[in-house]
Amino acid sequence: MSRLINIVSKVSVALVMAGVAYGTAAAEDTIKIGVNEPLTGAFAASGTYIVNGAKLAAEQINASGGILGKQIELVIEDNKSNPTEAAAVAEKLITSDKVPIMMGAWGSSLTLAVMPKLMQYQVPMLVETSSSSKITKQGNPYIFRISPPSWVEAKIFQPLLPSLGIKKVDFLGINNDWGRGTITDFTAMFKENGVEVGLAETMDQGAEDMGAQLSKIKASDSDTIIVTTGVEQLTLVLKQVAALGITKKIITTGGSQNPDQLIQQAGAAANNTMHMVFFAPWDAAKTPHPDQSKVFIDAWAKAGHNAAGMTESYRGYDGIFVIKTAIEKAGKAEPEAIREAFWGVDVPTLNGNVTFTKDGPEGKESGQYLAKGTLITITDGKVVLPSS
Repeated sequence: MSRLINIVSKVSVALVMAGVAYGTAAAEDTIKIGVNEPLTGAFAASGTYIVNGAKLAAEQINASGGILGKQIELVIEDNKSNPTEAAAVAEKLITSDKVPIMMGAWGSSLTLAVMPKLMQYQVPMLVETSSSSKITKQGNPYIFRISPPSWVEAKIFQPLLPSLGIKKVDFLGINNDWGRGTITDFTAMFKENGVEVGLAETMDQGAEDMGAQLSKIKASDSDTIIVTTGVEQLTLVLKQVAALGITKKIITTGGSQNPDQLIQQAGAAANNTMHMVFFAPWDAAKTPHPDQSKVFIDAWAKAGHNAAGMTESYRGYDGIFVIKTAIEKAGKAEPEAIREAFWGVDVPTLNGNVTFTKDGPEGKESGQYLAKGTLITITDGKVVLPSS
């Protein structure tokens, strides 16, 4: 009996070891990249665009041989536009799916909620959209951001002030880290340049009626309203601005406004508004890498996606290519090696050549790319690019 038990034990061990070996081999056939985005909830439209851009990049990379001779696998999870869910998704991707690198998490509050998990498990994340300045200031060396923080966006905006003729501004921003951070950083920039700052109104991310805030702004003596929120809520804001007869200049920030989608959804209410974007697909020849832009634009159209989403989806596309370069530079798909490799990348992307500068406390710096931006205008239902 004891001999039989011994034989069974040996067979069991052999089977377990074979299973472990098989599981490892299977895992090593692909390189997993975690994608933590809002696919439901208030930011679902934008998160879906990001994921679709990431998928295009993954398809192109795999068609060209993958990374280090292996195909890449996007492990996509929905954070439901909720910070608690975003943190849970990050933990699941790291502990269950064993991803060595993540991309996410769209909104600043979502990304800030994820950041402790990155420190806990020592896994890096490429931040593709979030703009709160706090993200790279907190001493998290596992954060590498390609989207511009609000202070960079304010810096991009500053040279445009003379031509815009702004004398006094009011703010209307989403009441989260993104919106509040934009108000703080743009307020500082405006004051430094002699522009008077008036009201700073906020709106909850699920709010649909902004009448109270807009009525206050209508009654103020400002000439310009700076608006920060996602495309769905922005559509409501523009319609309500028109209904209230507000004629002040409207400028939006953050790059998540999707101007063509605004034209589709807000109609005439979108006319004469101005929007900061970080990829301008309306004229590929004017982008930093025209040939690369054409490949993306053609692939997006071939996939049957709404053209209006390109100003958002490019972030997911660029993010995956930056991750690809970091893994190749690392020579292996291991978290610490990828983190170190990010510091040495120089990646041609749709926004420009991505390199990372250090931001945050010494010795615990995050990586920040200094992105480029374009202020476009919607005129008679069409996007108009600046002349220079």
